[in-house]
Amino acid sequence: MSDISSSASTLAVVPTPKQATLLQCMLAGAMAGTAIDTALFPLDTLKTRLQSKAGFAASGGFRGVYSGLTSAVIGSAPGASMFFVTYEGLKTTLSAMMPDPQYAPAVHMMSASGGEIAACFVRVPTEVIKQRMQTKQFTTTTGALKSVIQNEGVLGFYRGYFSTVAREIPFTCIQFPLYEYMKKTYALTTHRSKVDPWEAAICGSIAGGIAAGLTTPLDVVKTRVMLSQRNPTGGQSSAYYSGIISTLRRILAEEGPRALFSGIGPRVMWLSIGGSIFLGVYEKAMALALLGQ
Repeated sequence: MSDISSSASTLAVVPTPKQATLLQCMLAGAMAGTAIDTALFPLDTLKTRLQSKAGFAASGGFRGVYSGLTSAVIGSAPGASMFFVTYEGLKTTLSAMMPDPQYAPAVHMMSASGGEIAACFVRVPTEVIKQRMQTKQFTTTTGALKSVIQNEGVLGFYRGYFSTVAREIPFTCIQFPLYEYMKKTYALTTHRSKVDPWEAAICGSIAGGIAAGLTTPLDVVKTRVMLSQRNPTGGQSSAYYSGIISTLRRILAEEGPRALFSGIGPRVMWLSIGGSIFLGVYEKAMALALLGQ
């Protein structure tokens, strides 16, 4: 998401920043997650409809862009909290185990990956419901819930879990090391120990946009898997997708490489703005929380 030796002496006299507690990380993450999911939900809807096998117009076009918002809001706070608690906890532990600055990118990658794996346990069930409502498969949250339970069972709520993790880990391994590197580099060049929240927001926007563009094919695969569902009789429709590799191959065979970049515009815009809001709100919330220590 190399040390500048000339700045070492300057940073040596700067007080070490206070460390946030896991509770503060959880609350800050909850605020950040809710902020991004509610503010940018229409962009997410347009992206999902562009990636749908049924096509943009058949999936709803520009109509009802807030379909599925309730499901997203329910999952955003606990999902983001789970991510940041795990991320900050792992980062502290791994940094102590590998204190050499050359290992910082690896620490950030492993910490962010662990955060995403944990967050997906909360995020995926709400994502399944949200995306099926976004593409007009269902008009109510209750109807979507009943359909998953009746036709797919409880495990249906985790349909697309592995494809989501397969998308999130590369995304976060690009975004967070880049984000942390930009923050650290800018702080060093301005002779500070850390950047301000608004500066972190800019770093988050750039890192999020780059990571979003590069991982769009994985996002398309994840969307297809989540949107497909078994027929009530137990059969499979022509729009049924299962498995990351098989879905990827099928899209390439039936629609060509271009289909793997469906929705890249809204996705990059969503995660550029989202990276700014998500990480900016998080850093601001953390700064306010630390003032009370």
